[in-house]
Amino acid sequence: MLDRYWFGDVSRISPEAPVPVVLVEKREERLGGAANVARNTSALGATTDLLGIVGQDEAGDTVSALLKQSGIGDYLKRDTAISTIIKLRVVARQQQLLRVDFEEPPSDSVLQNKLSQYHSLLPQYDVIVLSDYAKGALLDVAKMIAAAREAGKIVLVDPKGDDFTRYAGATILTPNKGELRRIVGNWKTETELTEKAQQLRASLNIQSLLLTRSEEGMTLYSEEGITHMPAQAREVFDVSGAGDTVIATLAAMIGEGLSLKEAAALSNRAGGIVVGKLGTATVSRAELFGS
Repeated sequence: MLDRYWFGDVSRISPEAPVPVVLVEKREERLGGAANVARNTSALGATTDLLGIVGQDEAGDTVSALLKQSGIGDYLKRDTAISTIIKLRVVARQQQLLRVDFEEPPSDSVLQNKLSQYHSLLPQYDVIVLSDYAKGALLDVAKMIAAAREAGKIVLVDPKGDDFTRYAGATILTPNKGELRRIVGNWKTETELTEKAQQLRASLNIQSLLLTRSEEGMTLYSEEGITHMPAQAREVFDVSGAGDTVIATLAAMIGEGLSLKEAAALSNRAGGIVVGKLGTATVSRAELFGS
C-alpha cells in the first residue's frame, strides 16, 4: 500500500457543507501495509526483500521507488487490472481529519504468479513475515506457511479476519485484542483469556502467540507458559502502523538470534516508541537499544 499524507491548516468552515476547509501546505508519501513492515525491518538493519502486488500505475512506481530508498529488495508483481492500494490521510493541527481509501482485489493470474515466485525465493531467507490486511494478496497463505515450515523457516503472521485456521502451523501469530476476540469470544478474567489463547495456539499448532493489548501491553503465550510485558508508551500520538512495527521488530530480532522472549520485549519497546510518532513510522536501533 501507499500511504499519502496531506498536511494543512483549518481556518474556516465550508459554505457548501458543515465541514472544515483544509488548505494543504505539505504532502508526504510513505510505504504502507506490508511495505511498512519491510521498512521497519530494514530500519533495524535486517536484510529485507518484499513480495507483494501493486498496480501498473504511478502509485506503484512510487512504492517501488520508496522501497529502493529504504534499501529493500523489490519483488513487486504488477497487476494491470487494478490500481495500487492508496490510503490518503488529511491531517490538520496534528490531528487526522479524514482518511480516503482506494483499493480493489488482485487478479487470479497475478496471484498465481506471485505464489510461484514465493516458492522460488523461499530458500534465500531465514524469517518469513506474512502480513495479512485482507486485501486479497494472501489468499494462498496456508500453502505459503506450509512451504516455509517444510523448508525449516521461521514464519511470523499478522492475522486478519474471522478464520485463523488458514494460519495453522505458523511459528508465531501476532493478533491484537480485537482480532483475538473475534476468534475466541469475550473473556472476563485474565485466567479465561490465558485459557482461550493457549487453546487457540495449540489447536492451530502454533509455537507462540503474541497478543498486543494497547494500553495493557503485550502477552506472549507459548508451551512454556505466559510472559506479560506492560505497555511502554510514554505518550500515544498515533497508533497507525504500530502492529507493523511490533511484528517487524520481532522478526528482525529473531533473525539476529535473540530468544523469543528477548525479541518480544524489544517489540513491546518498539511499539511504545512508534505510537509517539505521527503516521506510519519506524524505530531506529539507537531508539530501540537506548544508545
